[in-house]
Amino acid sequence: MAIKVTMPRLSDTMTEGTVATWLKKVGDKISEGDILAEIETDKATMEFESFNEGTLLHIGIQAGETAPVDSLLAIIGNEGEDISALLAGGAAPAEAPKAEAAPAATETKTETAAPAKAATQLPKGVVVVTMPRLSDTMTEGTVATWLKKVGDAVAEGDILAEIETDKATMEFESFNEGTLLYIGIQEGNTAPVDSLLAIIGPAGTDISGIADNYTAGGTTTASAPATEEKAAPAAEKATEAATETSNGGRILASPLAKKIASDKGIQLTQVKGSGENGRIVKSDIENFTPAAQAQPAATATSAAPKAENAAPAAPKVFVPAGEVFTEEIKNSQMRKIIAKRLAESLFTAPHYNLVIEVSMDDAMAARATINTVPDTKVSFNDMVIKACALALKKHPKINSQWKEDAIIINHHVNIGVAVAIEDGLVVPVLKFTDAMSLSQIGASVRDLAGRAKNKKLGPQEMEGSTFTVSNLGMFGITEFNSIINQPNSAILSVGAIVEKPVVKNGQIVVGNTMMLSLACDHRTIDGATGAQFLQTLKQYIESPVTMLA
Repeated sequence: MAIKVTMPRLSDTMTEGTVATWLKKVGDKISEGDILAEIETDKATMEFESFNEGTLLHIGIQAGETAPVDSLLAIIGNEGEDISALLAGGAAPAEAPKAEAAPAATETKTETAAPAKAATQLPKGVVVVTMPRLSDTMTEGTVATWLKKVGDAVAEGDILAEIETDKATMEFESFNEGTLLYIGIQEGNTAPVDSLLAIIGPAGTDISGIADNYTAGGTTTASAPATEEKAAPAAEKATEAATETSNGGRILASPLAKKIASDKGIQLTQVKGSGENGRIVKSDIENFTPAAQAQPAATATSAAPKAENAAPAAPKVFVPAGEVFTEEIKNSQMRKIIAKRLAESLFTAPHYNLVIEVSMDDAMAARATINTVPDTKVSFNDMVIKACALALKKHPKINSQWKEDAIIINHHVNIGVAVAIEDGLVVPVLKFTDAMSLSQIGASVRDLAGRAKNKKLGPQEMEGSTFTVSNLGMFGITEFNSIINQPNSAILSVGAIVEKPVVKNGQIVVGNTMMLSLACDHRTIDGATGAQFLQTLKQYIESPVTMLA
C-alpha cells in the first residue's frame, strides 16, 4: 500500500524546509535507510533517509522548492499502484478484483481521515502539538521532563518539555501561545514521532473531543484531561512540590538527578546546580553533603550533645553478605540507540585493529611552547586531531564509507570527537578539520564537549563525520580498541602518555610514548592502507613542526 512521506522536522526550530537535491527519482526502487533527498533546514543541509521500502511513485516538492513541515514530500508504494486518491487527499484505493480488500481500504480511509477531521473541527485558538522529529534518524521520543503542567500559561518560545531522542535530550519549545490544556504523553513514556504530545488553546476550552479523535486515529492512547486530573496520585503531586521552591519558582533538575535525590531523601531545594542555568545534574546529587542542614541542627541541639550524636540516624542502603541484590534501570532512548548502532557496526563491518607506538617528547615540548601564547590552550588530543586531519588528506581511502554497490571516498575531512556524557556517548563533529588551526581545534572541541555535557548540542552538530577519534588517555588507559562509528570506515583510539625506558641511538633513556590503535572496516580499508596511514600520523605527531608546513 502506498505511503505518504511528509516534510520532516529536522530541527527543534524548523517550520519549513527546502529540498536542496533529490537523490532518487520517480520510478526508482527505495530500500529502508536509503537517502531520499538533501533537505535544507534553518540550521544546515541534512540527508533525509527513507523509513519505508518500495518504488518512488511521486515527488511532491521539487528541488529548490520550499514547503512547511508535514507538507507532502513524496509517495512510496508498489510499482504501478494507483495513487490518485492519495494525491487528492484521501487514502490509497484497494484493488478492485479483490472483494476482501474493500474493508481494509475503508479502514485506511477512516484512519487517515480521523486526524484531518479533528484538525478541521478545532475550536478557535486551539493547537495540537505532536511529538517532534528532533533529528533526521528519530522515529520515537521519550518525554524526560514536562516543564509546564496542565493549566499553565504558555508563551511562544517557552520550553514545554525536555524530549529524549536517539542522540540527546533536547528542550522542545512552543511555537504557540495560550494555556496548556492537555498532556498526551506523560514523563518517562515513549511514543512515535507525530503522536499527540499536547494541546494548547484558550483557558477553559473543552478539548475532550479532540483527544478522542486522535485516539481513534491510532496516534495516541492518552486519556482525557479531566480523568487525568482526577486520577493524579498524591505521589505525583509530592514530586511536583519537591521541584518547586517556597516562593513558587521551579527548580531545574535532570530526571536522573531527581530520581537519585528521591532515592537518597535529598531535598532539591538544598542542592546547588552546576549545569546550564543552575540545572541540578547527577554529579551535584552524588557530591551533595547536607552541611547547610546539619549546621542549624547542631545549633538547636548544642545543649544536648547526645541528641546531636544521635541525629545522623538516616540508614544507608545495606546489603548483608550473601544476599542477592539487583537494581533495574530503564534504558534511555540514547542507550537503546547506542546499543543498536554499535551492535550493527560490530556485526556487519569486519573490524581489525592496527597498533603503533608514538614518541611524544617533541610533541610535549611543542605544546608547552604553543601554550605560552596568550589566550591559547592546546591539548595533546587537539594535536592528534590535527595530525589525523592532515594524514586523511594524504590517505583518503581511510576517509571512506561502504555501500553495497560502491565505496564513497570523502575528500572533505569532518572528524568526530567521542565525548562521554551522563547518559551515554555523543560524537560532535568538527567540520573541515584539515582547514582549522590547532588553536581553532582546541577552542571548538572545548565548546562542543561543554555543550554536549549540558545537552545543548543540536543534531546538525553531531552529523556528517568521516572519521572518529576516541581518547581515554585522561583516565590512564594506555591502549584500547574502539567500535567503528558507522558510516565511517575507521576510528582512532588514543591512549595515555607513559614515561618509560626507551632506546634512542643505542642508549636506554627515559622517554614519553603513547599508543594509538586504528580500528578499520576491512571492506573498505586493507591492512597495508591502514598501516601507511598510521605511519604518516606518527610522523606528524613526532614532528609537530611538519603540521605547520
